[in-house]
Amino acid sequence: MTFELEKATAVVAETAREHAVEVDVAGSFPQATIDAAREQGLLALTTDTAHGGHGRGLRDAATVIERIARECGSSAMVLTMHYAGNAVIEAFGSDEVRKDVAAGKHLSTLAFSESGSRSHFWAPVSTATANGDKVELDASKSWVTSASKATAYVWSSKPTAGEEASSLWLVPREAAGLTVDGPFDGLGLRGNDSAPVTAKGVEIPSANRLGDDGAGFGIMMQTVLPTFSMCIAAGSLGLAESLVQKSAEHASGMTYAHMDKDNALRDLPTIRAYLARMRIQVSMAKALWQATFDAIEQGREDAPLKVLETKAAAADTASEVADIAMRVCGGMAFRKEVGVERMFRDTRAALVMAPTSDQLYDFIGKAITGLPLF
Repeated sequence: MTFELEKATAVVAETAREHAVEVDVAGSFPQATIDAAREQGLLALTTDTAHGGHGRGLRDAATVIERIARECGSSAMVLTMHYAGNAVIEAFGSDEVRKDVAAGKHLSTLAFSESGSRSHFWAPVSTATANGDKVELDASKSWVTSASKATAYVWSSKPTAGEEASSLWLVPREAAGLTVDGPFDGLGLRGNDSAPVTAKGVEIPSANRLGDDGAGFGIMMQTVLPTFSMCIAAGSLGLAESLVQKSAEHASGMTYAHMDKDNALRDLPTIRAYLARMRIQVSMAKALWQATFDAIEQGREDAPLKVLETKAAAADTASEVADIAMRVCGGMAFRKEVGVERMFRDTRAALVMAPTSDQLYDFIGKAITGLPLF
């Protein structure tokens, strides 16, 4: 059967739409959406064709995230972390694991953030101790998306030897000594199954290392960060796009009973101006998003800086558009059936997700003034 990305994405997005309210209210993992993504081949999207995947690139993965985020931010977040984890697996994982991803048997995620280093995900304090052909891991990971549902974590630690910043490992979720401190009960993205994960003397094969010992920082910056940032930006932009649409529909359909029946919110110049601001902000952020894909695909020198700019711009845009949507929809925005307040909450996540928007502003400021980032 020929894989049709647009058709597959539409099926998964419709599933996400059907379950979005339930996922948010119950704080439940979007299992139906992930099952649909598996069945439609989207979990295998970025695995190369030689291993049974579809061999698609980052732009296609992010386009999938943007579309699904319009319906369910939690579903988009889970898939974002899958694509970010799979970027490392594609570059450094075994043939067996890559085939499992292609077959839809493997849901990936990242386990980088730690209690000791907070949002400085590039500087783990957890340890990896070599023991023959095994490695023993000890860690206190503060937030892991899909913590109780992922097949395995792409896990960061200090290297087993030397003074380099970090090493990366593939750690099965069911490894003995791992504890997931869930469930997640948060403000937004309530179904993303994000939870602290603790490792006490967890043993894995040394062969589970992803890349060279001590090479983790470079992999984080060159492989993980572009994928994660562009997909997180996609999620923010999908939420923002949906907020524009929902607000415009509300303004077009809401009328005043004591006035002419054809008089609607959209007839107020202030409301139209708000909607115009929302539309312009989203269009501008999407233009930067697409321009950054161009820079990445062309291997341009400005690509890394544009990646940082894109995540910050998309997160801020979604947050600002959500604020305006609450004003446009007024008291109705506080009602769950309108869908605006759910997306308002979901847009807040990208602002504080490492690297946070404030960290990104600092990085960008350093870059354009000639200072080293780290």
